[in-house]
Parts: sequence; structure tokens; C-alpha cells
Amino acid sequence: MRVTATKLRQNVYAILDEVLEKGIPVEIERKGRILKIVPAKKVSIFDRIPPAPDLIMGDPKDLMNFKLDWEKEWREPENLAAVAREFEARKRRAKKKRK
Repeated sequence: MRVTATKLRQNVYAILDEVLEKGIPVEIERKGRILKIVPAKKVSIFDRIPPAPDLIMGDPKDLMNFKLDWEKEWREPENLAAVAREFEARKRRAKKKRK
């Protein structure tokens, strides 16, 4: 639909409502040039997320079972046991000091 600036001024709200409801752009002629009123495309929230090329794509369950070679050398259970022994020893020493 094409309207003049005068007609737009007279019916601005009705024309804007029509653009929103029908989604059809309106062209306005002003000083020999054409302007358009178009409804903005609805942008998904996911379209606004910037790309992340380093993101790992896949099933999260596969990542749970992912193991690296350094885990063999890490000896986490032994390290945790040593920390637990140290913690218990400190608790015993603190208990003796209170008596």
C-alpha cells in the first residue's frame, strides 16, 4: 500500500495497526522519495547468541565418560585420602589442646 505523508499523518495509528496485524509494508511518498514502514522480523532469543566456534557439540552423556591420560597420573583417590588423614590429625590435635 502506498500513501502520502498527509494521509499517513491523518491515519497514523490505523496505518501502523494495519502493518502490525497484516504484516504488509506501507510505502510513504514524501518529496518524490519513498519511505517504508515494515514490521520488524521477530528475532528468536537463540539468534541473538553470538557464535562460539570452540563450543563442544554432542551428547552430554558422552562427555561424562570422557577420560584423559593425565587422570591416570593424578591419583585423585590417594590424594583425597591423604587430605582426609591430615584433616583428622588436625582435629585430634585441636581436641587435645582444648583439654
